Amino acid sequence: MNLWQEYKRPTSIAEAVQSLASASGPALPIAGGTDLLLDLQQGNHPPVHTLVDLTFIPEMTTLALKGDELFIGAVVPVNRVALDPLTVEHAQALVEACNLIAGPQVRNTATLGGNVAHALPAADGTIALTALEAEAEVAGASGVRRMPFTSLFVGPGKSAIDKSKEIIVGFYVKQTQKGQASCFKRIMRPQGVALPILNCAVWLHRDGNMVKDIHIAVGPGGATPFRATEAESALRGQALNDANFNNALDILLGQAKFRNSARRASADYRRHIVGGLFKDVLDTAWSRAS
Repeated sequence: MNLWQEYKRPTSIAEAVQSLASASGPALPIAGGTDLLLDLQQGNHPPVHTLVDLTFIPEMTTLALKGDELFIGAVVPVNRVALDPLTVEHAQALVEACNLIAGPQVRNTATLGGNVAHALPAADGTIALTALEAEAEVAGASGVRRMPFTSLFVGPGKSAIDKSKEIIVGFYVKQTQKGQASCFKRIMRPQGVALPILNCAVWLHRDGNMVKDIHIAVGPGGATPFRATEAESALRGQALNDANFNNALDILLGQAKFRNSARRASADYRRHIVGGLFKDVLDTAWSRAS
């Protein structure tokens, strides 16, 4: 049985959007396909009539500086994100996250946009982009627009983007300035390639011994990618010491909504280990920012 009836290869964003809109049956965009094809083969996704291949669109395969921002096209393979000197310089947390996604063969095919479009609250690339306060570029029938990265998500596995009509073009991240750095780490089971029990990303701007600005993301800390905004406020403008860290951790624990997972970990266990992970990530980013 065919998994789809038509396969289109547009060469522009406008053509891709038109291909989705004009399909004679259910249509979806595809790039790496490492998740979508498995879901279709295993019957875990409703039937699709038309697949629209985005990998021939130059804008979506671009990774380059644009003004004071780094642009990463949605169909850039995860392994390229992990190795490119521009992401190493301006998005270290994303580099570390991408290096932990699946294995080398999958990373050579899977795309950053696919990692995000799956809308999982603990997806490694998603948590890193949340801490980096990225913006997403989205294209639809009304044109191309930019939106806050966290606006892409409405629930576990539920994207705010209508995949049958819209596509994620790419992501914008601010260039790293003096005194700024980021870090991503995760805790996972020790059986080779594994899904995270918990992950954390921090971006910060250091001014001497003071936290000038900070973004903290933890996954899964809620139904959507979790930004610990209240803990950020507690640390912002403060010296980084044990007392201020412990206060921020207490606030984070009060804001986060950890959940039980039969295959990964209980909510109580996640609450128990998040402090050590958060401290490790924060200390690493702090050291890099010097």
